[in-house]
Amino acid sequence: MWNRLRNWARLMKRDVIALWIAARDPRTPVLAKIVAAAIAAYALSPIDFIPDFIPVFGYIDDVIIVPVGIFLAVRLIPPSLMKEFRESSSQRLQRPSSTAGFVFILVLWLVAASLLFWWLWPWGAL
Repeated sequence: MWNRLRNWARLMKRDVIALWIAARDPRTPVLAKIVAAAIAAYALSPIDFIPDFIPVFGYIDDVIIVPVGIFLAVRLIPPSLMKEFRESSSQRLQRPSSTAGFVFILVLWLVAASLLFWWLWPWGAL
């Protein structure tokens, strides 16, 4: 079972890089390109929307959101193109990083903190 889980994680990493490649390829359909770019940016971001140190919820993005997004994006890309992108991702030596994903998550955190502050301010909770 441990080997199957490790193999599944390896395939997920490969598919994230393949989606990163697909998002930049002009042959990828527009909707697939948007979904692939969003999932790759989020998965390759150095920070998570829900930090992993938060019990249970911290792993929701790693275990549910990212795999479901990968599945959706892969279904939107034609199989022949996806095969090519997977082969290309397997040959890459280093994992790309996503500055756009980092900025997006950072903005989401700032918006959430601002909304929480605005919500708590009138009641004198702060």
